Amino acid sequence: MASSAPQGSESVLLLGATGATGKHVLRDLLASNHFSRVVEAGRRVTPTESLQDATGKEKLTQKVIDFEKLDESGLKDEKVDAVVVVLGTTKASAGSAEAFEKIDREYVVNAAKAAKVDGEKQRLVYLSSGGADANSYFLYPRSKGLTEQGLASLYSDCIVFRPGLLKEANRDEPRLAETIVSKIHDITPFGKDTWAITVKELAKAITVATEQGSAKLSPDALASKEDPKKEGITPYWVIGNKGSVGLSRLWK
Repeated sequence: MASSAPQGSESVLLLGATGATGKHVLRDLLASNHFSRVVEAGRRVTPTESLQDATGKEKLTQKVIDFEKLDESGLKDEKVDAVVVVLGTTKASAGSAEAFEKIDREYVVNAAKAAKVDGEKQRLVYLSSGGADANSYFLYPRSKGLTEQGLASLYSDCIVFRPGLLKEANRDEPRLAETIVSKIHDITPFGKDTWAITVKELAKAITVATEQGSAKLSPDALASKEDPKKEGITPYWVIGNKGSVGLSRLWK
């Protein structure tokens, strides 16, 4: 069902709509009364036949882009009010550490930059990962942390999600940790909201945050401000797992 937000005329760009979380974000953005236009962009896009039952499918514009030729992507021409990035990968899927960082950070930051319109007020919402840390010794959290900072250097209104383990992801290549933790989560009576979330809940939370922006972000988000204290990087808002679950409950 659509959000309780008033009927709006804003536009939003979604990068990563074919992923485990992204496919749900796409449907929620389409169903949202807040957005009158939804642009899906990626190396591949969602087959239209799979969206025949989607509420708001008439609002969708799809663009196939080459992340190596973003100057030809036309993303800036869309002049969207909001950019949502749920694009990412793993080292195993990418094939090497170098390829992982190229896809997970370079493509993400460069695409966000390609969508930025100088002089216009735009906001960005990024799906990062729990434990993201630009100073980490480990590849995955370091890449996520550096990506967050790269995006915050472009968008002064930037919201980052750092969820815990994702449940019901139904990935083509299942992740062992997600499978194990999901089973534990199902039988644990306490503290569930702090360390795991379903991808459908996360998608709803991302959509609500995209509607609200940082200035109107609900207290349910339990957001904290991250300040890297680096020149050119604006402080940004971080929403953890519990806040993500809280925001998801605002979707009506």
